Amino acid sequence: MTLGCFCGAVSLTTARKPNFVHACNCDLCRKAGAQWGYFDPAEVTVTGPTSTYQRCDKPEPGVDVHFCQACGSTTHFRLTEAAAQKHGDLVMGVNAGLADEAELAGTELRYPDGKNWSGEGEFGYVRPSRIIGSVA
Repeated sequence: MTLGCFCGAVSLTTARKPNFVHACNCDLCRKAGAQWGYFDPAEVTVTGPTSTYQRCDKPEPGVDVHFCQACGSTTHFRLTEAAAQKHGDLVMGVNAGLADEAELAGTELRYPDGKNWSGEGEFGYVRPSRIIGSVA
């Protein structure tokens, strides 16, 4: 699967579709326009220059959010150095909103309640999931 920013300066390539996609309602994800598919960092190749943003409303931000330097599209996230040391560098989020919807057909789209998530344990969800590409 190949995903790209609006202007084409940044592309991400994965060998597979994500197992599911999160359309989180937290302020960061909502305002960044991101819908996250999760991968092992070794499964993703990023090409092109990105800049990063680390949220400042949390005492210990867990991710560095990457975006295209030219068009500003949110492309992916990586765990911060502190989070990777604490939990292992095991997950990378790719903005599935940059993919053609046809490439994600059949993938479950989940709606986690990140706005009210404490940061510990499982997410609650704000509505039932749906399958991308289905009529709903």
